[in-house]
Amino acid sequence: MDADIANKPSDAFVLLCRKAWTEYVLLAFWGAVLAGLFYLSLRFFEPGYFHLLGLIPLAWFIYEWLLLRSVCLYYDESGVWVFEGILPWSKGLRGVKWRDMDEATFVTGFWAWLLRSYTIRISHRFTKESEILLTHMYNGKAVSQQINQFLMEKVKQQPLN
Repeated sequence: MDADIANKPSDAFVLLCRKAWTEYVLLAFWGAVLAGLFYLSLRFFEPGYFHLLGLIPLAWFIYEWLLLRSVCLYYDESGVWVFEGILPWSKGLRGVKWRDMDEATFVTGFWAWLLRSYTIRISHRFTKESEILLTHMYNGKAVSQQINQFLMEKVKQQPLN
C-alpha cells in the first residue's frame, strides 16, 4: 500500500454512492430462509444445544448487514476509493489513483435500469488486479459519468503520464 493512502477516507472526499436497496433485499431473503429453518428446527426437534446453532446464522446475517452498510465509494484529489469493513483486521480501503485510471463503466441491463442498481467497474490502465468492481451500487450510471467527468478535468489540467 502506498504511503499516502490511509486506512480511512481523507478529510476532503466526495461520497459517490453506497450499496443499493436490492442488495439488502437479497440479504433479507436469505435471512428469512435461515429464520424459517431455525423455526422448523425448534418446532420439530427436541430442545437442547442443537438450537444454539441457530445463533450462528443470526450472527452471519448481522455481520453481512453491517458489512453492506460499511461499503462506500468516494473520490478525493488522489483517486477513487472503496472503503469497507467492520472488523479491525478487515477494515480498510482500496482504490485507483487518478494517474493510473483508465475509465469508469457500469453494466447496463433491464433490471439494472429498472432498479437503479448497477455494477460499477473502475479500471486500471496497467493491470486488472487493481481495478474496482462493485455490484449492486445505487445509481451507478450517474456515478460512472461523474468519475469520468472528473478524470477528464484532471487530464485537461495536467496530462497524466
